[in-house]
Amino acid sequence: MIVNKIKDTLEKKAPLIAFRSIKWPNVRAAFLKENPKCACCGGESNLNVHHVKPFHLFPELELEPTNLITLCEKNSKGMNCHILLGHLGNYKNINPYIYQDIKIWSKRYKSKRCLL
Repeated sequence: MIVNKIKDTLEKKAPLIAFRSIKWPNVRAAFLKENPKCACCGGESNLNVHHVKPFHLFPELELEPTNLITLCEKNSKGMNCHILLGHLGNYKNINPYIYQDIKIWSKRYKSKRCLL
């Protein structure tokens, strides 16, 4: 648990003072069970539950299913949907247009016009 906290801090995902709810692991597991594919590419491995409104700014939304989306860390084409779409290439960034971007990229995957 502490290793994940340090890792999140180093990757600028959450400040050291932000503490996850003890319910988070269960909420995360339940969400992945209900949403077992990347919302962008449809990948089924290396999945991450991404907070649309980031945890460190909106801790009250940490467990809210409407604030969560499944994104992969690395798909079969080597693309990291979580970092690309969730964080615009940098964990310090927030993508306020994540749903629109996923819609665009998802169409590219389906039509096999993905550039990566």
